[in-house]
Amino acid sequence: MDAPPNPKRPCHDPSSVKDPSSLHLAPGFNQSNVDTTISSFLSLSDLPLFSSSPLSIACSFDRVLDKVIDASDHDRFLDRTLQLASLLHSSTKRCIRKRATLHNSISWPLLPELTTKVFSMLDTKSLMQASVCCTMFNKCAMDRVCYSHIDLTMAAKNVDNGVVCIMIHRAGKELRSLKLGSISSRSTFLLTRSCLAPLSFNHGFAGGLLRSLHLYNLTLTPGKSLCAVLSLCPNLTDLKVIGFISGTDKVNSVEHLAPITTNCRLIEHLFLENCGAAGPPSGSSVVGFVDNCPNLSSLTLFQFGVNDAMTRTIIMGFRQLKYINLSGTYGISGSFLRDLGLSCKDSPLETLLLRDCYYLKEREVLLFLNSLLAGDFKSIRYIDISSKHGLVSDGGIATFEPKFPVEELKKQKPGVTFLAIFPAPSSSSSSSSELYSDSTSSSGSSYYSYGEDEEEYDDSG
Repeated sequence: MDAPPNPKRPCHDPSSVKDPSSLHLAPGFNQSNVDTTISSFLSLSDLPLFSSSPLSIACSFDRVLDKVIDASDHDRFLDRTLQLASLLHSSTKRCIRKRATLHNSISWPLLPELTTKVFSMLDTKSLMQASVCCTMFNKCAMDRVCYSHIDLTMAAKNVDNGVVCIMIHRAGKELRSLKLGSISSRSTFLLTRSCLAPLSFNHGFAGGLLRSLHLYNLTLTPGKSLCAVLSLCPNLTDLKVIGFISGTDKVNSVEHLAPITTNCRLIEHLFLENCGAAGPPSGSSVVGFVDNCPNLSSLTLFQFGVNDAMTRTIIMGFRQLKYINLSGTYGISGSFLRDLGLSCKDSPLETLLLRDCYYLKEREVLLFLNSLLAGDFKSIRYIDISSKHGLVSDGGIATFEPKFPVEELKKQKPGVTFLAIFPAPSSSSSSSSELYSDSTSSSGSSYYSYGEDEEEYDDSG
C-alpha cells in the first residue's frame, strides 16, 4: 500500500503574524546581544550571496531551513523567518530613504526655512507635487505657512469637499486666502454647497483668519448660502465670486449686495460676476451696500442689473473708490456721468470700465468727455466704453461711429487712456476707421484710442 502523501504546509497568512511589539520578551532579554547578533549576520559580506558553492549565504539558508522541515514547530519557525525577512527588508528601505534625505539636505543649496518660504509661494497643486519628491521636501511642504494661500483652481476636477477640509486643516492659524472652482470652465465639479463648511469649525476660527476668498463658477452657491459663509469671514478684504447666482427666489442680484457685505466691513476689493437675475432692483439695497463697505477701493459688478441712480449712489458713496467695472450692465444709459462732474471733481476714481453696456448713450459719453476736458475727474487715468452693441444715438438706434473730441482730449489729457472699440455688426456695413494711435485697425469698425499707456485692464484673474 502506498504511503499517504505528506500533508502540505498551509499557505502563509501575513495577517496571522503578530506584531513584534505585542510579543512578550523572554526573561534575561538583552537588546545589545540582539543588535550584536544582527550586526554579525549583516557583516557576512565577504561570502558570495548567490552561488552553487556550499559557502554561499543562499546555501547556508537552505541548510538551516531544511533541518526544521521535520520539526514539530516548523510552521512557526518558517513564519517567524518570513517575518524577520520582511522586517529586514523594511528597515533597509527606511535606511535608504534616510541616506537619500541626508544627501538631499547636504546638496540642497537652501536652508529648510528658505525652502519652506519658496514652497509657500507655490500654488497648491505644485506644492503637492513637490511634497512627494523626497522626505526633505515633504517635511518642508507640511509647514503651515505653505498653506497660507490655498489655490485649488488648477486641479478643480479632482478636488472634493474632503480635499478642501484637509487643506484648511493643514493651514491652521496661517490661513489667509482660499481659491476654489475652475477659472476657465463651468463643468460639473465634485464640490458641493458644504465645501466651505470647514470655515465654521472651532467656532469659525478658520473663517476669521481669511483675508481673501475667490470662488470660480461654483454655481451651486446661491446668494443666501454665500451670505451664510461670509458671516464667518468678518476680516475679508478681498472677495471674488465668478458665476454668482441669486438662487431660486428670482431676486435681482443687486438685492444681495447689502446682505453679503453686512459682516465684511473691511472689504476693499469686491468682484461679482452675475450669471442670471430676475425682478427689478431696489435702491435701498445699494444704500446699505455703500454703508457696509467704507473702505472699498475696487468694485466690479459684471452683468448686474444696476441702473443710473444706483451707479450714481455707488460712485458718490464710496469715497475711496479708485476702480469700477460695470461691464455688461444692462440697466444704465450713462446719465449718472452727467451728475458726477462737480460732485466728484476731486474723486480718486482712476479707472472706469463700461464695456458692452447695451443702453449706453453716445450723448452721455460725449457730455462726460466734455466734463473731463473742463477739469472734472482729475484722477481718471483709464476709460473703456468699447461695445459690440455700439452706442445708442439720439435717434434711438445703435451707432458704431460715435463722434468724440479725441484730438482735444489727446492734447489736454495726455495721461489719460481712452478706449472705444465698436466692431461693425457685419462685414457688409463697413465704416471708415478712425484711429488715434500708431497702430492700424481693421475695416468695418471704429477704434478710438489714445494715451501713453494702452494697457488692457484685466481683473478676471
